[in-house]
Amino acid sequence: MCPPDDAFESAARALGHRRIAGVDEAGRGPLAGPVVAAAVILDPARVPGGLDDSKRMGLRARERAFAAILASATVGVGEASVAEIDALNILRASHLAMERALAALGIAADFALIDGNLIPRGLTIPARAVVGGDALSQSIAAASIVAKVTRDRIMVDLAQQHPGYGWDRNAGYPTAAHRKAMVELGVTPFHRRSFAPVHKILCQDISLRS
Repeated sequence: MCPPDDAFESAARALGHRRIAGVDEAGRGPLAGPVVAAAVILDPARVPGGLDDSKRMGLRARERAFAAILASATVGVGEASVAEIDALNILRASHLAMERALAALGIAADFALIDGNLIPRGLTIPARAVVGGDALSQSIAAASIVAKVTRDRIMVDLAQQHPGYGWDRNAGYPTAAHRKAMVELGVTPFHRRSFAPVHKILCQDISLRS
């Protein structure tokens, strides 16, 4: 499979844009933890090697790329909390995290390449949605790496506070071990109550107490 290239960035530059941010998120599918987004403006003269969709990379390759991106690019990170996910829904919370990531850039982007098929409604700059963008666009791939590594580190920290759920290994995704731990240990404040597997356990707990 071909690595991401700069075709989308070049098309944006041809329209007169110069600060083009790739934007992606990590953590839409887990049952626990925040959703994290990153915005990355690559320097065309210093694009790190090895950029790829973070899901196609191993841990060490992601960590190396993460360090190279921070050393050579402009990076912003944003997140939406579990409470915001439950209040808004995961799509809107993901878009909110993307908006916050763009706002956190040290310099303002003048164009955004958004992974997915929808553009966050709160954006104030021109943008293009790119389906599968983390495997196609270098800047979106870079954002996917930053978002993934950042979120994984958050989940490792949360695992120390709430041992037994394996968040340092499963990052909050609904593995069999994670689901079993929820039944045996209960639901934590970092579980997404609006997600069906968590909601089901909470309802079972209520019925057992009544």
